Amino acid sequence: MISEWNYHQLTPEEVKYQKELIKELSLSPATASILVSRGITTVEAANRFLRPQLSDMHDPFLMKDMDKAVERLNQAIGNKEKILIYGDYDVDGTTAVSLVYKFLRNYCNLLDYYIPDRYDDGYGISEKGIDYAYDNGVTLVIALDCGIKAIDKIAYAKTKNIDFIICDHHTPDDELPDAYAILDPKRNDASYPFQHLSACGVGFKFMQGFAINNKLDCYNQLIPLLDLVAVSIASDIVPITGENRILAHYGLRQINKNASLGLQGIIDLCGLREKEITISDIVFKIGPRINASGRMMCGKEAVDLLTAKDMASAKVKTENINKYNEERKILDKRITDEANFIIDQIHDFEDKKSIVIYNDTWHKGVIGIVASRLTELHYRPAVVLTNSNGLATGSARSVQGFDVYKAIESCRDIIENFGGHTFAAGLSLKVENIPLFMDRFEQFVSENITQTQTIPQNDIDLVIDFKNINQKFFKELKKLNPFGPGNTKPVFCTKNVYDFGTSRLVGREQEHIKLELVDSKSENIMNGIAFGMRKFFDYIKQRKPFDICYTIEENNFNGNISLQLLIKDIKPSEEI
Repeated sequence: MISEWNYHQLTPEEVKYQKELIKELSLSPATASILVSRGITTVEAANRFLRPQLSDMHDPFLMKDMDKAVERLNQAIGNKEKILIYGDYDVDGTTAVSLVYKFLRNYCNLLDYYIPDRYDDGYGISEKGIDYAYDNGVTLVIALDCGIKAIDKIAYAKTKNIDFIICDHHTPDDELPDAYAILDPKRNDASYPFQHLSACGVGFKFMQGFAINNKLDCYNQLIPLLDLVAVSIASDIVPITGENRILAHYGLRQINKNASLGLQGIIDLCGLREKEITISDIVFKIGPRINASGRMMCGKEAVDLLTAKDMASAKVKTENINKYNEERKILDKRITDEANFIIDQIHDFEDKKSIVIYNDTWHKGVIGIVASRLTELHYRPAVVLTNSNGLATGSARSVQGFDVYKAIESCRDIIENFGGHTFAAGLSLKVENIPLFMDRFEQFVSENITQTQTIPQNDIDLVIDFKNINQKFFKELKKLNPFGPGNTKPVFCTKNVYDFGTSRLVGREQEHIKLELVDSKSENIMNGIAFGMRKFFDYIKQRKPFDICYTIEENNFNGNISLQLLIKDIKPSEEI
């Protein structure tokens, strides 16, 4: 699919801001330009961005119901009540449960955790989970990454004299559950300054509030748990701006200096022990392995690993989770192939703005991944459904800029349950309603998606020459870390580059290009990798000029560190 390249040009006013940052902070023009283009226009804002400080985190008691939540937790611990930590089975949920459990076990012996089974319980708070709490004498449940729509389930819990403190970050309905306290920065009546915390982030703020209230040593007891928060932020694709930037910055520092035993096991498994771990490593290597437990078996095993106290037990649990991940990859590929086969049979597919497909045999644990792959391949919002306990249950993913949650919400009268975010959501509906949902969903998408949102976009920060790329420049770029939504890795463009004569195809199916390039303005030879871009190889080998857009990466091969271009797109120069 042909993508659009968007070049950012600084306005005259932005150029003034750029010059001020260059003068006061001794930044290169390129780095100053990137900061200004991302809305960081003052020296004070740039200092806060480049040097995140824990002291700049918000007061947890600015969050609605924080005082009530802390009061109820104090009461439960003081009265020696049994407390159950309840969370979703994905990375955000399991890291949130692990964080709260690891912190509270220092102050409470009557503590347990519960992760619902994807098939037996379904998503979120379940009657089965509430019955488990009741049968085990639990009187307080702390729910993480779920519960904001569990009106009926919370009402059921109240009949059993069980209080709930809900810590969620999903979009609520107008009516909230009748829980003892609800911590959710997206509440309509919320006053918290930052809306985009992960669920693990909300759990961290709850524990921070508890620590402040009880005059505990926040730094020594809470900061080591930020490794879990960083994993949740990266894996749940929340904006890495504002308070999330601070949490992710210090969380990555913790991961790289002294990760918890469970994370150390996964880090070793991923071959990341000698590498500086980034948000990208979490997204593509660490997160999927944690997620595999809940996808293929039971998310409780992920919490068992993340709360492990000795390396021996952590090693066993890590090996189990790696096995689940290998099974997940096989299943993921098979179902993606089957999904694409279904799409190939849709005669008017090119005219459609969305994808909705159903197969009652698909594994519920991987349909979210399949939806992501379909969105990436066909660049349109995708919903993938399978059968679970008699209902069509599915996951939705979206393209940049389109709110898939609103698209699903527009069909709520024919949906049994739904929840999620702008770019990812889950839903369930009666099987007989699938054809109607397909039509309604397609209609909403067609009427609301813009032309730009149907075409892949490459937003280019700067046009530079190869002579600008060196270790000094890369070191400065690293100060802009951590990268992610809201602060994406800078994308550069170099025009009129040529094959040095040594570029070659690589990969199992020769689908990637290992590039050695020169540009027209310097003699620098730059190495690059273009994944899945074999279609450009013949053109490149003709030694014709072409333009590239890319990010700059550090390549560590056998201890030799060099810079490498990760190519995002290629265009023949004469077409620009």
